[in-house]
Parts: sequence; C-alpha cells; structure tokens
Amino acid sequence: MPEPAEFLGPVLELMSWVAFVPGIPLLIVGWAITKRRCPWTTATAEVYEAGGFKGFRWSDDANTPHLSLHTAEQTRGLETGDEILLYYDICHPARWSIRKPRNDNPVLAVGWILTAVGILCTLAGFVLMMF
Repeated sequence: MPEPAEFLGPVLELMSWVAFVPGIPLLIVGWAITKRRCPWTTATAEVYEAGGFKGFRWSDDANTPHLSLHTAEQTRGLETGDEILLYYDICHPARWSIRKPRNDNPVLAVGWILTAVGILCTLAGFVLMMF
C-alpha cells in the first residue's frame, strides 16, 4: 500500500501551480483596477419637485449643479425641501447613490484566494518533504 506522501506530494505540487499561475496575474490586474478607480465623495442634496416627480438638486466639488428626477415610488418618504447625503464618483458625477458605495473588487479577491492557496500548497509540499 502506497504511503500518503507518495500521492499527496504530486497533488500539492499540481495545486500550487494551478493556484499560482492565475493567482498572481489576477492580483496584478485587481491592483491596477483599484488604482484606476475614482474615489467617491459626498454632497448634500435637496429634494425638489417638478411636475409629478421628485428629484435631487446638488452641486459637485467644481460647483457644477446636477439635477435628477425620480418617480414618486422611488422617492417615497422624502418631502420637498428635505436634505439628504448623496455619494458621487469624483470622475463621473453622474454616477451617484444615496447609499455608501461598496468598493468591491472581485478580481483582486479571487487573486488573493488563489495566491494564498498556492502558498499553502507550496508550504505543505515542503513540510511533506521533511517527513
């Protein structure tokens, strides 16, 4: 009967290559995506009414006014004249949200996971060689 080290060694080596080869490039691409992403900042928006719609009126850092209209269903609970905190993308102020945006980067997350698996498999392979 073969010892576990005889079949575990090749499996660990294969897993380290399978994880490292895509993991490192994904880390690099994810890092580049993170560096190119524009930061979000906040502005105070006033709720206004036009016709049968309510909207938000706000200015960005460059004092450029922005207006957006929404249906009554989308602005439920907001009254004309209310002020709300609005988050917007500095590079593209048309991209905004009432909720704080999440800075998710799935490419970077998958790169970290694969690289960590590759490191663990490599270390386990070295430990296996010692015994």
